[in-house]
Amino acid sequence: MINLMVVDLYHGDEVVSFAEAAAAGIHGIIHKASQGADMVDPRYAERRGLAAAAGLLWGAYHFGTAAAVDAQVANFFNAAQPDAQTLVALDYESNGADTMTLEQARGFLIGVADRLGRRPVLYSGGLIKQELGDVSDPFFAAHRLWLPEYGPEPHPQASWQTAWLWQYSGDCVGCDPKTVAGIPGARGCLDCNSFAGTPEELAAQWAS
Repeated sequence: MINLMVVDLYHGDEVVSFAEAAAAGIHGIIHKASQGADMVDPRYAERRGLAAAAGLLWGAYHFGTAAAVDAQVANFFNAAQPDAQTLVALDYESNGADTMTLEQARGFLIGVADRLGRRPVLYSGGLIKQELGDVSDPFFAAHRLWLPEYGPEPHPQASWQTAWLWQYSGDCVGCDPKTVAGIPGARGCLDCNSFAGTPEELAAQWAS
């Protein structure tokens, strides 16, 4: 069952009112903060303050590339400026010749955890399944999985029994609903995420 509580955004998504989104049942926003070693999302900082004013949970994700891991970690922290309440995540997905390797993903997750004192969330679907196959990997299993999968139900890689967060729609593909009041998104739809729990449980687990 889909339980829409979280949307993820980047600068190309139109936002009209986070307050309207909160009133419609959205509890958390995960926004792109950075990509690779030097790209920063230009809307991240502005929207962070607006979301906080609307009482929404805030998260930051980094889109991984083939650039040097240390430089990517530094870019993410400079862009995201995470505090104790900020969810942090690595977006590990295919990106042509600039795709982050599995070992780079490990290195990024370790680098962020060492600096922040808690493990990031891992956003990955097809790429982690491709790289790990049917192997259950204890390192990745220790990180919460944010799974993009646009069929009627989620199917995590073997390292996880369940996804912590399920992105059930993206790029106007997947199940409904794909829209949220106050956030038109891009092309009239959004990346929407289902959480299998209560708002209180989401808040308690958000930045844990």
